[in-house]
Amino acid sequence: MTHALPSPAQPLRIGTRGSPLALAQAHETRDRLMAAHELPEDAFEIVVIKVTGDRIQDRSLREAGGKGLFTREIEEALLDGSIDIAVHSTKDMPTLQPDGLVLDCYLPREDVRDAFLSDVAGGLADLPPGAVVGSSSLRRRAQLIHRRPDLVVVEFRGNVQTRLQKLRDGVAGATFLAMAGLNRLGLAHLARSAIEPDDMLPAVGQGAIGIERRAGDARVAALLDPIHHAQTGLRLAAERAMLRVLDGSCQTPIAGLALVEGGQIRLRGEVLRPDGSEAIQLEGSAGSGDAVALGEDLARRLLAAAPSGFFDWQR
Repeated sequence: MTHALPSPAQPLRIGTRGSPLALAQAHETRDRLMAAHELPEDAFEIVVIKVTGDRIQDRSLREAGGKGLFTREIEEALLDGSIDIAVHSTKDMPTLQPDGLVLDCYLPREDVRDAFLSDVAGGLADLPPGAVVGSSSLRRRAQLIHRRPDLVVVEFRGNVQTRLQKLRDGVAGATFLAMAGLNRLGLAHLARSAIEPDDMLPAVGQGAIGIERRAGDARVAALLDPIHHAQTGLRLAAERAMLRVLDGSCQTPIAGLALVEGGQIRLRGEVLRPDGSEAIQLEGSAGSGDAVALGEDLARRLLAAAPSGFFDWQR
């Protein structure tokens, strides 16, 4: 069945947040669709949607309501037909989509590592005792304190540019960002170092752009099919399955990374006490056809390995 392609008269509307990084990801999606279907730029329209998460700067996302703060308004626009697809940072996505929406298209994954940014140190080990580190990520905060309990960690909200300005203003001596975001913005040179996953396991979905659509929209599904990166999809299936099971049982710092090696998927997962006092990391592997089962199994093993009270909030 042949579906009508977007055109300047009827452009495909791409919904996105308005931050420079979000726009870069929307433009990458548009450019890949242009190349796949030999379409002009004006066959697409970038639609910027203000989301609650970008307006909240005075408290942590956990206190404000969690990951859905970055997706709710965009998903509402998708459901009411105001946009045709939504482009997201996968690590910001809840593990379950609203009824009527699916997330089944991923672009090739970028660098998964965390970037260390500082004007006073070249790496985490170089920070002096008592140094102030800014981060809004519950995962990064717990991992940091677990490794360096002598450091002081403060809340650090805002987009990439806002956080860089806070660093210049001396609000903190160091911070972390995703290498993928810096690469996409042409700012990789700002990282003093990149932290290897063996030293600091990244967030589930880090470095991956996910494209959401309406479940019954066969035309859009056909448009997206040529730009979907199957290996990234397998990796995210395992990681997000793990997160889904863990999220159903606790609200705690979680990290995970899947790699495809031959016909096998290897998944590492980590859960930490929110105060960083304890961390549990396990791994497993399975055939590529069992990505979801692998993620669910590893999550159950992590839950079983955690002592009583591990998932209680620590202040």
